[in-house]
Amino acid sequence: MANIKITDTETLTNERFTLKKINFELQKEDGAWHNQSRLVFSHGNAAAALLYNKDKQTIILTEQFRLPTFLNGNPSGMLLEVPAGLLDADEDAADTIKREITEETGYEVTDVQKVYETYTSPGSLTELLYLYIAEYEEHHKTGEGGGLQHEGEHITVIEMPFHEATQQLHQGKIRDSKTIMLLQYAMLNGIIK
Repeated sequence: MANIKITDTETLTNERFTLKKINFELQKEDGAWHNQSRLVFSHGNAAAALLYNKDKQTIILTEQFRLPTFLNGNPSGMLLEVPAGLLDADEDAADTIKREITEETGYEVTDVQKVYETYTSPGSLTELLYLYIAEYEEHHKTGEGGGLQHEGEHITVIEMPFHEATQQLHQGKIRDSKTIMLLQYAMLNGIIK
């Protein structure tokens, strides 16, 4: 059972797309309930990256609550995914993903390799997603990660063996499309075995 209470849903527009403002309470690990609000709608372009370590045969994933998935059949609302974020105005996608990697995971990488550009849901969203891979090593760890508190982010950083991630992918436990695409890219191109 999810630790969430939907308190208010307001339809802001019902034109070509439906934009809803959803107010809810989310219970954190310490048991405290926190009021939050989210807009569920299309928004700008984004970048994402698969962090991998060839020597350790590991990858870095994040886990966080995603309200739209909760509203569409994900009972906990928690989602395993690669680090990602929206591009700021006039920001280069490579700079965006480097910043997001540091904010979300605590790793500071300087080299990212673009592998794809994809429209996430071309029938309903304008978002163009830039997909990257980046190698990480232990000395790249400069902080704890976890996201930005002032943006309401509460991100758990998960380092896992690559073979475990591919098992979870095949078992349907990894359901985020950008993460699936990047894991499949790594598998097809022998990035790590």
